[in-house]
Amino acid sequence: MNRYSIHGIFLGTGTSQGVPVIGCNCTVCKSSDRRDNRMRTAFFLDVEGVHIVIDAGCDFRQQMLANGIISLDALLITHEHKDHMAGLDDIRPFNFMRHEAMPIFAEHRVVEAIKREFSYVFAEHPYPGAPMMNVQEIDEQPFEYMGIQIQPLRVRHLNLPILGYRIGQFAYITDASYIPPETMALLDGVECLVINALRFEKHYSHFCVSQAIEIIQTIKPKDAYLTHCSHSMGLYVDACKLLPEHVHLAYDGLRLELEK
Repeated sequence: MNRYSIHGIFLGTGTSQGVPVIGCNCTVCKSSDRRDNRMRTAFFLDVEGVHIVIDAGCDFRQQMLANGIISLDALLITHEHKDHMAGLDDIRPFNFMRHEAMPIFAEHRVVEAIKREFSYVFAEHPYPGAPMMNVQEIDEQPFEYMGIQIQPLRVRHLNLPILGYRIGQFAYITDASYIPPETMALLDGVECLVINALRFEKHYSHFCVSQAIEIIQTIKPKDAYLTHCSHSMGLYVDACKLLPEHVHLAYDGLRLELEK
């Protein structure tokens, strides 16, 4: 695949409940370390000046504001769960700035969910001020957008087929509990891998830390980052001590720089 200069920001690194969890009094949810506060999982990419966000969950607006993101060219959606697409209405300021619909890439099932959940956007006569979405169906085949090659990555979230994405030497996978061999082959040569790890104990629909590390050891990226972490991961400072040297626990606002 092509190599790119990539600047990345972890917009959110938490689960569907976020951290802190409403009503929870555990040490993580009560922590004063900002690295223990996690919004719903999402990622910002600046690829050779093309600005892409992966997933737009409930915290999308706050994530844009917190990270000073004022330019967005496209959205990639991994799957239709609310913590990954519930914030799509908040693309409206970008519509107003761009004077055009926002390109949103997702597979067929997810496109249908977007059209269902945001039916007012796709009405024959949308109300004034409704967000404008240019929803484009993709499958597992690579595609190009604004000169950037994007490779969808088929993974499974329990029994739900979902997508990760590879762009150049960077790959992003979240919510997965299984990666098929054909997708592992597509990850060959990845230098920076972001992968979900819910907690240290096993979970029925997400990788745990040991499972994520096993995949990392197979792919052998230079660096790997764990995301989609619950409060059960434990305190950031304690969890980091239990990880291999090249495996990092991501946190909201963490920035990455990948050279071409």
